[in-house]
Amino acid sequence: MSCLLQISDTHFGTEQPDVMAALERLAQALAPQVVVLSGDITQRATRRQFAAARAFVDRLAAPAVVAIPGNHDIPLFQLGARLFSPYERYAGAFGTDLEPVFESADWLVVAVNTTRWWRHADGEVSPAQIERVAARLAGALPSQLRVVVTHQPVMVTRQEDMQNRLHGREAAVARWCAAGADLILGGHIHLPFVRSLHGAYAGCPRTAWAVQAGTAVSSRVRAGHPNSVNVLRLGAPGRVCQAERWDHSAADKAFVCAKVLRLPLASAAVAA
Repeated sequence: MSCLLQISDTHFGTEQPDVMAALERLAQALAPQVVVLSGDITQRATRRQFAAARAFVDRLAAPAVVAIPGNHDIPLFQLGARLFSPYERYAGAFGTDLEPVFESADWLVVAVNTTRWWRHADGEVSPAQIERVAARLAGALPSQLRVVVTHQPVMVTRQEDMQNRLHGREAAVARWCAAGADLILGGHIHLPFVRSLHGAYAGCPRTAWAVQAGTAVSSRVRAGHPNSVNVLRLGAPGRVCQAERWDHSAADKAFVCAKVLRLPLASAAVAA
């Protein structure tokens, strides 16, 4: 089955070599069609951290990589760089396109830069970004699973994470779901889960899912969750996506499949 590998919150500068090696082995075994990096690639946006992250991603040898910056990927303490060239170091490693799009027969992956240099941790999405993403979704092929990628989450499961939700999320979720979004991938809070957007948002008119990732290789694990990544697969009969959470097992020195969900998807037809 065609698969997508979501890697989030690697926080290079706090990476763990044994976990990195295990993830490289997993990627080689899975041979994903596309790897998605959903932000916070580095811990402090240094050139050395970006270089290490780029080298790691290259070793995954994926045919395509979709990456977006997270709030940690903008210099924090170098105020001149933060103000005048916030994405220069990121662009040196991952390119100047901060909102890349990947398309294949199976996938449409549309990335959104939700960081802002004037915000410390919070993210936001503008009306122009909402409409740009909606237009790409509405033009998807019937065979494509339509994926939007943000860094900050559009949904959380814990009260303490409420302040981490993406600003502008209500308008974005309603518009993107109406335009045909199947999944919205996120990171930021280092807490993996899958939840229905249709059930949580009154403005979401069709079946769609929030898919959150944990921290992939960083020591900054949270709430007892180990390092983890998400694998999304297509190929089952009907419009169904298989969502898998793969956790790092120190005992096995490997990532192991910890949870499998079959997510029913809405009809590929989208109202004009």
